[in-house]
Amino acid sequence: MSFLPLHAAGIYGGKDSDTILNYAVSSYTPSVTLLADRIKNNHPIHQDVSGLFLTSQPNVPGLSPIPGVTKEVTKIHNQAIEHGVRALNLAGSDVTVDTALQHMEEFSCIHLACHASQDQNEPLQSRFRFHSGSLDLSRIIRKNLKNADLAFLSACQTSTGEEKLSEEVVHLAAGMLAAGYRRVVATMWAIADEHAPEVASDFYGYLLARRIEGGGGGCDGSGSAYALHHAIEQLRKRLDDSEKSLLTWIPYVHFGF
Repeated sequence: MSFLPLHAAGIYGGKDSDTILNYAVSSYTPSVTLLADRIKNNHPIHQDVSGLFLTSQPNVPGLSPIPGVTKEVTKIHNQAIEHGVRALNLAGSDVTVDTALQHMEEFSCIHLACHASQDQNEPLQSRFRFHSGSLDLSRIIRKNLKNADLAFLSACQTSTGEEKLSEEVVHLAAGMLAAGYRRVVATMWAIADEHAPEVASDFYGYLLARRIEGGGGGCDGSGSAYALHHAIEQLRKRLDDSEKSLLTWIPYVHFGF
C-alpha cells in the first residue's frame, strides 16, 4: 500500500472526471499503533518552543543545485513574520548539522527545503543533505523532541516505499513520525523545483491564516492536512489535465493527524 497514491484515486479525463479530492482530506499513517500513540499523547506544545525553523540548502557540494528552495523558504519566513509567528530562517552554510538539531529542539515546527536520500537497507541512515554534511534520521530520533509538531519535508522521495520491504514503512516521513513529530508533509517521488515554492507558500498561507488569536508567536500544525489539501487544489487549478500535470501534484502527501 505504501506504493499507491490513494489520495489521488479517481476518474480522469472526459466529462465524468471525478476524484477523491472532491470528497475527502487525506492523511496517511505508517501504522495504526503509531497514530493511536500520537493521539493519546497529544499534549499541548510548550509556548516557549512553539514556532517555525526553516532552512534551505540550494547548493550542496556534489549534488545538483536547487535554486527554487531559496525563494520558497524566504517567502514562507516572511509569511510567518507577518502573522506574528516566532520563526528562524538559516540557509546553506549558515546552519550546520549540529545547529539544525539544536533548532529542532527549540522550534516545534520545521521546514527542510533540501536534497534527501533514502537508505533502503539501513532506514536509520536515511538523511537530509546539508551544505555542511548529512543530517541522519538516526541522530534525529535520538533527540528528545517532546514538543515536535509539524515537519514539512520539501525534498524529493521522502515517503517512497521499498519493494523488498513492502510490508514495512521505511521512509523518511515515517522516521520523522517515529522521532516525535505529530504530522509530516512529504513526497512520494521527485517534485518540480518550479512548483514546490508555490505549494509550500499556499500551504503556509492557509495554515497561518487560521491560527487561533492570542496564541502568541506559536505555530500550530493541527490543520496541516487541510492546508496541504488546499495547496494541492490551488496547484491543480494552475495545471492542465495532462499526465505530466498529474505527476506534478500527486507526490505531495500528509502523514499523521
